[in-house]
Amino acid sequence: MTEASADLGVVGLGVMGRNLTLNFAEHGHRVAVYDRFADQTDAFAASGEADPSSIAICESLEDLVATLAPPRAILLMVKAGRPVDDLIDELRAILAPGDMIIDGGNAHYKDTARRGEALADDGLLFLGVGISGGEFGARHGPAIMAGGDAHAFQRLSTHLTDIAAEVGGTACCAHLGPGGAGHFVKMVHNGIEYAVMQAIGETWLIMRDLLGFDRKAMHRTFARWADGPLSSYLIEITADILATKDPETGGPLLDVIADRAGHKGTGRWTAEAALEFGVAAPTLISGYLARALSADKDGRDNAIGAFSARETPNDSRGNVTVQAPEAALRCTMIVAYSEGFGLLHAASTHHKWRLDMAQIAQVWRGGCIIRARLLDTIASAYAAEADQTLLMTAPAIAKVLSTCQDGWRETIATAVAQGVPVPTLAASLASFDSYRQPKLWTSLVQAQRDYFGAHTYERTDRPGTFHTNWLGEDG
Repeated sequence: MTEASADLGVVGLGVMGRNLTLNFAEHGHRVAVYDRFADQTDAFAASGEADPSSIAICESLEDLVATLAPPRAILLMVKAGRPVDDLIDELRAILAPGDMIIDGGNAHYKDTARRGEALADDGLLFLGVGISGGEFGARHGPAIMAGGDAHAFQRLSTHLTDIAAEVGGTACCAHLGPGGAGHFVKMVHNGIEYAVMQAIGETWLIMRDLLGFDRKAMHRTFARWADGPLSSYLIEITADILATKDPETGGPLLDVIADRAGHKGTGRWTAEAALEFGVAAPTLISGYLARALSADKDGRDNAIGAFSARETPNDSRGNVTVQAPEAALRCTMIVAYSEGFGLLHAASTHHKWRLDMAQIAQVWRGGCIIRARLLDTIASAYAAEADQTLLMTAPAIAKVLSTCQDGWRETIATAVAQGVPVPTLAASLASFDSYRQPKLWTSLVQAQRDYFGAHTYERTDRPGTFHTNWLGEDG
């Protein structure tokens, strides 16, 4: 390429940055790339994938800026947090008013809002863009959730829609709102992802420890589910994982993978946001906490020695068949999505983002990790009633929960009786039952609060707030 002929810059040549670059180039865009780690740059150059007619490999940020035609647009694909701020500071010194910076990493949405406001003071445009789909999605079509200035998005919309996944001829890419809206939606996406992955893991545990399925039977079951109501990317890859053998031992690869899960923070951020906005999201929070518990492997090993195994009759499994955990998993997935959209609604109201829930469901239908057949139903539910705050009560979704709840209950009751931990399946059922209960435990809790702290309470028979002297004459 000739100097100042690239129409997009990409900083960061890790897995996502490299594959997004190739995706942009494949769709006719001329890309200039840079990575501060020389080994990443050298590896990309040596791979033979970087066609010099469409991809310019730069040796410095100054070189990258000089290679871009103004007004410049630079996509940052670097680790979230301080590295993004440091990189933005470097770019501010060499960019001109009207240039644009796009953060495509998993940034905290409040950081995105802060960065956009600061860059606006220098006349620079900023977009916070959530990108989901992993390595394959980045290369062949991710889901893209953009936030920030709408006019800035319009400038870059062709680039982003070109590389996004498509469902029914519609790109899974949208500008969702101002400030940090895009990264908030991506954060909630990841929170749902945590919960669904955990629910699938618990279902696998039930198959293994309660139903006595071997790997082949579990693979066949998940493969069948991938073609039914549970159809989703995460169910599909679970079927593939269960069929994969370890090339070294010849046995199931799953048997030699450490029993400890990691996380990168977005699940925790989702839990924190739910607490901040006062949104009941026990399923999402459980998905995160289950990973935190799994990481305490030393504590778990010590507990095995400290607590004796509970003896249970052989017939305590009842007549549970695979249809029961299938129903439990389906219901838990529904509740996880319902909680996620409830959190989106609360944040949208607080920040005045005006998030379009049907549009978000459409964006999530392709490319992203939580894409699932269920999202078709969710999109239709929001198209019919855009302002509903509790997704699980939408008629088509409520019907599934009502129909499947017997298997849901049977699965959890049997797992608890056998000592098989199912925290996320159980949390989702408790959430469902709490919404269905006409009178909860709350009147007693309010009385307790008033007893020890004089916090007052409301009555059901007349308006106002009241306080009782609980240790009065009749006490």
